[in-house]
Amino acid sequence: MKDFSEVFHSLRKEKNVTQREIGEFLGIGERAVRYYESGQRRPDFDGLLKLGEYFNVSLDYLVGWSEDRTKR
Repeated sequence: MKDFSEVFHSLRKEKNVTQREIGEFLGIGERAVRYYESGQRRPDFDGLLKLGEYFNVSLDYLVGWSEDRTKR
């Protein structure tokens, strides 16, 4: 099973957006986004909700609990 950092990195690459763009969207610094991708930090609940909406995936998929991207 993948973890958040792996899923987040692949979704960002798939959508072809930079760490800076994600940071601006979330209202955080680019460094924080790098920490998310390296697994050193994780977003708070509001950040997870925003990322789920941004990438149009379920939170279960985003955190690596499911292979199903479908939002319910």
